[in-house]
Amino acid sequence: MTTTRTTKPKQPTRDHGGGLDAAIRAHGGIRAEWLDLSTGINPVPYPRPDLSGDAWTALPDTAAMQALDLAARAFWAVPDTAGVVAAPGASALIARLPALWPSGRVDIPAPTYNEHAASFAAHGWDITKDRADTRVLVHPNNPTGHFAHDAQLDMPRLVLDESFCDVAPDHSLIGMSTRSDTLILKSFGKFWGLAGLRLGFAIGPRALTDRLSEMLGPWPVSGPALAIATQALSDADWAARTRERLGRDAHRLDALMTGAGAETLGGTPLFRLYRVDDAARWQDRLAHAQIWSRVFPYDPHWLRLGIPGPSDWPRLEEAI
Repeated sequence: MTTTRTTKPKQPTRDHGGGLDAAIRAHGGIRAEWLDLSTGINPVPYPRPDLSGDAWTALPDTAAMQALDLAARAFWAVPDTAGVVAAPGASALIARLPALWPSGRVDIPAPTYNEHAASFAAHGWDITKDRADTRVLVHPNNPTGHFAHDAQLDMPRLVLDESFCDVAPDHSLIGMSTRSDTLILKSFGKFWGLAGLRLGFAIGPRALTDRLSEMLGPWPVSGPALAIATQALSDADWAARTRERLGRDAHRLDALMTGAGAETLGGTPLFRLYRVDDAARWQDRLAHAQIWSRVFPYDPHWLRLGIPGPSDWPRLEEAI
């Protein structure tokens, strides 16, 4: 008697920035001693306001959700006819959105943020360019920083991940959120530097955002996240100052790295991508100075660095 074994399809590789615990195990030290430049999170976070006791102890009410909705609509200039759904992080939305449509063929141009491919594959989709009717574009892309071009937008169904677009709001494709079968994702944690708050948004036709809201269930966003994000999204002056600072710091980091022999390939004002002779060797050298960087399994020459905080520049300059 013979038995037939079935094997599950190979899932896309999921590698990320962060992972500081692994760096500490390999190189020593404690978390407080490390400078984590492996992510694209603003190193100068939005100042956290004092919160009322209700934000911590009461279930979030409708008024708080409506206040966040209004602040998000104003900040991103969301069309009136589009819906907005808030979730506990953009990753929570990425994990659910393939279930909005019947499984099919999706084009996810690589290299890019790998959670999209992992999520679609987990929902039974084929990741392929061949006869795809759905496309996922990270805009600007992570890690290259490239913006989507018009030819890429010619697809019946689109997911536009604008998690890093708040540094370049003029490039936002928010106007497409009224188009049928188009969703735009926004991440709060990166530009505002509060990734631990876990907050993300999906913007698009109400038929889709209403279904996503049902998938998330009641009270998907915590009271503290509602209060902090509503204030932050209403603070246009802070956003403008932050864009200016990040732009200056990105140029400063490029100058430092090119002076050390690296080639600037792209990125955004929240992270920079470089070509180096040996990315693993660069990562190891920086790790000896307890600075964590990002390398990529698909290219041994790519090194990504986040933007250092104001007091961290001398340490990075010495290490490089």
